[in-house]
Amino acid sequence: MSSTNRSAKSLLGLVALFLGELRDGLTMINMQSAFLISSKLYSEKQVGVMFFVFGMSQFLFQTPAGYIMDSSDRKVALLAGAALTTTALTVLTAITAKEYGENIVWMVFLKFIQGGVTALIPPGLNSITQGIVGSTGMTHQVADNEMKNHLGTAIIVLSGSLIAFYTYPNIGLLFIVSPIACAGVIFFLMRINPDDIDHDAARGLKSDTDANATDYQLASDSKEHVSAAPEDNTPTSPLELLKDKTLLVFTVICFLFHLSNGTVLPLVMQTFAVGMDHPRGGFLLSGMCIIVAQIFMVGSAKVCGDYSGRWGRKKLFLIGMFSVPLRCLILYSLVGLKDSIEAAGNDVPLALEIIILSTQILDGVGAGVFGTMYILVTSDIAAGTGRFSLTLGVTSAAMSIGGTVSGYLGQALAQDLGYQTAFMMLCILSLVPALAYTFLMPETCVMENEVKNVEVSNMESIPQNEERQVV
Repeated sequence: MSSTNRSAKSLLGLVALFLGELRDGLTMINMQSAFLISSKLYSEKQVGVMFFVFGMSQFLFQTPAGYIMDSSDRKVALLAGAALTTTALTVLTAITAKEYGENIVWMVFLKFIQGGVTALIPPGLNSITQGIVGSTGMTHQVADNEMKNHLGTAIIVLSGSLIAFYTYPNIGLLFIVSPIACAGVIFFLMRINPDDIDHDAARGLKSDTDANATDYQLASDSKEHVSAAPEDNTPTSPLELLKDKTLLVFTVICFLFHLSNGTVLPLVMQTFAVGMDHPRGGFLLSGMCIIVAQIFMVGSAKVCGDYSGRWGRKKLFLIGMFSVPLRCLILYSLVGLKDSIEAAGNDVPLALEIIILSTQILDGVGAGVFGTMYILVTSDIAAGTGRFSLTLGVTSAAMSIGGTVSGYLGQALAQDLGYQTAFMMLCILSLVPALAYTFLMPETCVMENEVKNVEVSNMESIPQNEERQVV
């Protein structure tokens, strides 16, 4: 590996570190919600409408954003522009919000624009990554990016939570973390040499010698898969890409996973807030829910990077997916115990609150594995098509709409049936994508030992006289 390539990879990790939750509006969406409700006296319904529009905007623009990234050679500039714009929109949210949502139409408009802008960020970072490291280095570099991203998110949320705690109820100062983090993104992003990015590799058009570029063909043994590179080295048409049955199945699974998992964290945070007499403490507990999960997501991303090439994508993906119903089942039991204690007129023991908080470890496993593996599986499926960012846009759009609908679904279940029943319903729902991946998805990555066996087999098939010529 050249020193130039090592430098570019290091810069990628630093960009990911400062990105934090930039793709969700830089400052955590939950923090924006807390600010609007506590400082600007918005109703939960008003905030819900704003971020429903945000999620729908991401859904609408995610696939076009992927197409733009595949078509453009100015990926660094596009990503930098998206970072600056979404930061400005986040700060503008804090500055222009009026009490009781008097300018709610303006705020909804801001969230619509912000959703479209942030849609450029996932395909932007990942296409630049693939352009620098190629399919050869995607597994380890994506894992490294995700580790840094989760660590950055934890730092952002911790900073925001502490600022909110000490400045409550005027917590607008927490938004200072947005321009600080954005400055880090721009500084390291601009240090990446554009010549280090192979744009054919970035869009998944170039297949190199790494197993990842040919893994999916070997693993699926399917003649219907469209990722074989065309002889004229032109990208596969978007319509042809969308005929890939494996991509369609995986897209539905992405939607169902986020439909069942997206609302679990807000419900856990609300179980702490219900009946709490000190909102300042609620900010810290809410922040801790996110921080605990993000810390374990760092470990999950590392495991994915170290072992997905040896064990395959599917085994690790299933560990992450089945962690969600397990988490919901545990929460069902713990919330039931908490409700019974409160019904008896007793204070909830601190130990029980800590145990409920510790279920976020499983969130770190589920979301941590998914966040890394869905990029790698998408890369496997798109290998050779020249449509990596477009394919990533399709799967990311499914995640966006799943998470958006999940927010409404979870709140409706909690309000109508209670938190305990909501967790049980989500437990059942989360089994659907896990079982679908088990029985409907092929292994998209051939393990390292299988690749070696294929190479040995190919060598043995060479006629003796040709082998001598090769020698």
